[in-house]
Amino acid sequence: MNIVPHQIFVMNAETSRYYIDNLYTQDNNKCYQALNFIKNSIMGSNRQKNLVIANGILHRLLQVLPDQSKTPEIRLETVIILGSLAKGTEDQVRTLVNANVVSFILNAFLLHDEPKFIEACLRCICTIMQYPFIDHSVVFNDVAIIKKLAQTIEDSISNSICSMSILSQACCTTVHQNILWTEGIGFTFANLLNTELDDLSVATLKCFARMCQDNTSISSALIAIECNGKTMPEILYSMRGGDRPTGMRLVASKCITCLYRAGALEVNDPKVMFGALPTLVRLCQNDQKWEDRVEAAEILAVLIEDDAELQSLASISNHLLQTLAEFVNYPIQPIGQYNNTFFELRSKEMKQAAFKVFASLGANDEEIRKKIIETDNLVDHIVMGLKDHSPKVQLAAVRCLHSLSRSVQQLRTTFQDHSVWKPLMALLEGASKEILSVTSSTLCNLLLDFSPSKEPILESGAIELFCSLTKRSDPSLRLNGIWALMNMAFQAEQKIKSQILSTLGTVQMFNLLTDSHVNVQMKTLGLLRNLLSTKPHIDYIMNLSGDDIIEAVMMILKNDNLPEIKEQALCILGNIADGDIAKDYIMKNNVILMKIQEYMTNENSKLQASAIFCISNLVWKDEIGSADRQAKIKEMGILELLQQLITTSDSLIFDKVKTALTQFSDS
Repeated sequence: MNIVPHQIFVMNAETSRYYIDNLYTQDNNKCYQALNFIKNSIMGSNRQKNLVIANGILHRLLQVLPDQSKTPEIRLETVIILGSLAKGTEDQVRTLVNANVVSFILNAFLLHDEPKFIEACLRCICTIMQYPFIDHSVVFNDVAIIKKLAQTIEDSISNSICSMSILSQACCTTVHQNILWTEGIGFTFANLLNTELDDLSVATLKCFARMCQDNTSISSALIAIECNGKTMPEILYSMRGGDRPTGMRLVASKCITCLYRAGALEVNDPKVMFGALPTLVRLCQNDQKWEDRVEAAEILAVLIEDDAELQSLASISNHLLQTLAEFVNYPIQPIGQYNNTFFELRSKEMKQAAFKVFASLGANDEEIRKKIIETDNLVDHIVMGLKDHSPKVQLAAVRCLHSLSRSVQQLRTTFQDHSVWKPLMALLEGASKEILSVTSSTLCNLLLDFSPSKEPILESGAIELFCSLTKRSDPSLRLNGIWALMNMAFQAEQKIKSQILSTLGTVQMFNLLTDSHVNVQMKTLGLLRNLLSTKPHIDYIMNLSGDDIIEAVMMILKNDNLPEIKEQALCILGNIADGDIAKDYIMKNNVILMKIQEYMTNENSKLQASAIFCISNLVWKDEIGSADRQAKIKEMGILELLQQLITTSDSLIFDKVKTALTQFSDS
């Protein structure tokens, strides 16, 4: 083809009209010339890229790309232009995403096999896939795309890097992971990692991490793959060594972390404990780039999250706590600079990464929590983080606070001194589901009876808020809602208990008692137990909702529930039986008495003990009306049953039976 020469490739009003017109011509030579001019005019110029978009050229490019009447050269120029636009500003990339450019390119990628065209497609897709606002799963809309990506991995170094990068960005679910495994991607890792090409190794490692993340079966299969006599974990261990580039060390440590968290590696495996962990701690140090420090901290937080031994080891490794103190105290603005958005972003990223590590470090050990809380201005930074406009910072801050709130000492001192409950309560309004879950869970701890924060939280409208959480579709929110109410009701004043019961309502209480999640049922029964404690409160609550409570308890005992749930229901009856007036709800209901009698001979000793405890409270001889109650119990044959049970070898049952029998004056 003959190309019209241009000394200066600048698109203006006159030239743009001419070349736009030529894009629509059926003359392939003119169309190619127009595309070639546009390609050269936008290269390195975001202003020229804006002109292309503003003049509607993008729409025409997406018409040209699938047009089978166009030549391979035209298709190649079109994709190169799209790839150049993808390297423009974020707004320009958003325009490409909104125009569904990736889908157009993927379709063309499937239809054609010209090597240069394939490479241009991969480069363009790879560039766009780096942005978070694209639907990355579009790559998995057609398995044929995955198959062809797998084929291109062996074509060239450039294609290998792009394909691995695309797959690592697109792999977001277990289904995606399984598709990649089925297409044999897992078996290409060892070969691709057996090179001296750092960029290829890093891209491959990123795909490896995505593929095995939270996937036990694939992780277990990957560790069995060998190359040149080395297993994949051994290869990963060597790639996080100090002689490797930082980016490689980071992602290799991430791969080891993913294998461990998926259960493919044991916690005491040297590759975990003496490989990934010290490497990540080392990469948090201040001689590294801030981006690498942040990533290292975030991976470290995941690595140690669930294991006390790793948390303990990390806490004493390479001055980690001191390093994290540098993170949280990282200045928002350098000295002499103001309104610098970049430095503000950096400071926030450093803080949220530190919050994540602190949350993991303090998950189990009180001594570690104490050391964490002594970090300079930490609680002040956490409180500021709770108020931050960034959901990422908010979530990291509240997770850190949740971890530290497991400390009784901190609940009584530091948390109260800083009134952390205030920003937590404010955070609940309009929060995302994830933030709402962790925040409400933290407030559950602040509502424990020994916490000084309990009273002010109650006074701020918490009852209504947590009752509303019990109606959410997310089971974790329902659990936190009822858990908080249970904590509120523990040793609470009568007016608080009354408010909880009236605000929750009996209908919702029944809903929670039949919830599909056992933990929600258990905490609801725990709430009822706490409401029905101390004689005056028992009588008062039963006077308010006695019939409904009895109906709820009977529903639990009659239905096919777990023994733990039935035990809680029997304990509630035991509490009711301790009331002065409330016990009549049991004594006047033969169905309940017979159900209690039935559980006295249950094969589960805890259910037996709970039923006998209930009888003991009903017949307590020092209480008014005990003689009449004892007479009825005898009449039903329960006394005789107690006398038979006294021969039991179970010490728990024996003690309960003995206590009950001593209440009968003539026994």
